Amino acid sequence: MRMNEQLRQAIGAWSAVLGDEYVKTQDRLIDQYARSTSPWGTRPAAVLFPVSTEQVQQIVKIASEHLVPLYPISRGRNWGYGDACAPTDGQVIVDLGRMNRILEHDSQLGYVVVEAGVTQKQLHDYLRQHKTSLWMDSTGAGLEASLVGNTLDRGFGHTRCGDHYLNTCGMQVVLPDGSILDTGFGHYSGAKAHRVYRYGVGPMLDGLFCQSNFGIVTRIGLWVMPRPEAFSAFFFAAPHDADLADLIDRLQPLRLQGLLQSTIHIGNDLRVLSSRIRYPWGLTAGKTPLPDDVRQKLRRSYRIGAWNGLGGIYGTRATVRAIQDAVRKALRGYRLQFVGDPTITMAQTAAWLLRRLGLGRRLTDLLGLLKPPYDLLKGIPSDDALTGAGWRLRDPSKPQPLDPRDTNAGLIWVSPVLPSRGALARELMDLVTPIYLKHGFDPLVTFTMITERAMIGVTNIAFDKTLPDEVAHAQACYEELITTLIPAGYIPYRTGPQGYAKLSAQPSVFWDVTQQIKRLLDPKGIISPGRYIPHQVRPQ
Repeated sequence: MRMNEQLRQAIGAWSAVLGDEYVKTQDRLIDQYARSTSPWGTRPAAVLFPVSTEQVQQIVKIASEHLVPLYPISRGRNWGYGDACAPTDGQVIVDLGRMNRILEHDSQLGYVVVEAGVTQKQLHDYLRQHKTSLWMDSTGAGLEASLVGNTLDRGFGHTRCGDHYLNTCGMQVVLPDGSILDTGFGHYSGAKAHRVYRYGVGPMLDGLFCQSNFGIVTRIGLWVMPRPEAFSAFFFAAPHDADLADLIDRLQPLRLQGLLQSTIHIGNDLRVLSSRIRYPWGLTAGKTPLPDDVRQKLRRSYRIGAWNGLGGIYGTRATVRAIQDAVRKALRGYRLQFVGDPTITMAQTAAWLLRRLGLGRRLTDLLGLLKPPYDLLKGIPSDDALTGAGWRLRDPSKPQPLDPRDTNAGLIWVSPVLPSRGALARELMDLVTPIYLKHGFDPLVTFTMITERAMIGVTNIAFDKTLPDEVAHAQACYEELITTLIPAGYIPYRTGPQGYAKLSAQPSVFWDVTQQIKRLLDPKGIISPGRYIPHQVRPQ
């Protein structure tokens, strides 16, 4: 990319602040940041690596002086939602990965304070090494995925702290003029309740910095959960596709009453299969999407249902037993299994002994299905779920993707929010399934009961980026999904750059107000132009 004079001057100024080694313009590095699991990658003009909030302030002031747009990322592992790519070419990536300190923890009150570059693995290791008796919440995005980036896009995990934004308390934000905003009680020196009372006093500003481009969040307070006296995971399966609505309607009252406090994930057979294997090209003779007879065969082989779900139960021993009874009653007639640490330990030991005898393959396969999600329900991150990104890859020599971009795994998420009603889940399936099949893709679907009243229909297009025709089909599939779902009232809870314009395609006072806030806070349009907020041309 050709460098204009404003950018050249900005790079010189940034180098004076950060050091030359932390201001990168080399093509090789730029190429890495331009990669995406989506078909729509963009190419940055440079990449900056600050190590402190003070350096971020200087970066922003220099960008404002020279009118160079910035795009901050925490770790750049926003798989399927744009990865590390800005909405447009030519923005300068501000990679906050070096800002990876865990600044504070409180075991009694259950919170941590982390900088923007802290990974899931870092926090899990920290809590264990410091013997905190605290459990974090983890997504399936992998060990090196960030906590702050996921929270600011309203991501979610598995425990009772699974709604990540709901469990934030106090942000530090560098605004477009270089000033620092501390939300909640953070702007009062020595405020005792800064990390335990989210609202502060006066307007609550934290939400302004989620799914927006109003500033750069450099640190955040996160609530985590105490290790419970007792824990039980529960796994369930339903044999028929038509059982989906009934499952949701049986579980929803337990969620609303507060008996089930974790997120509840209900995935179809394709979602479970994609977490363990790649598309079975040999069984289908190259045909896509997966034929029904092969799908049934794989379902029997892996002993899974048409729909398969899991959740966690936390509390005292008496509480866990009582909630188990309620779940058992609610899911009567379906296959249901409660799993705790003793069960996992015994199964692992038995599988090890049987393997020494050349046996135990079925038990090993079962553990492979149960252990990774079981760990997530305890806040233990892993790279296991990234397997699903490689579902449609053709080359068997390619390893399972820890960074999906390394294997050309294509991934686009389409995840609408809907009320927790079985009939609406069925309606959503009836809308998306024909579209996926029409374009040659498998409808991999999970319904996540994220709050007491709402769930998210998590669907994704998995494709092979080495095949131009398949990439084109993926683009067409995404376009049809979005243009079908939004008018039908199924709005995605989150999107990547390819979807921003579609969210604001219809005029509304809501988007008008966001533009007014943007003009007030960032009149030069320096921070992430085009991200969620409809983009307006900067004044010259």
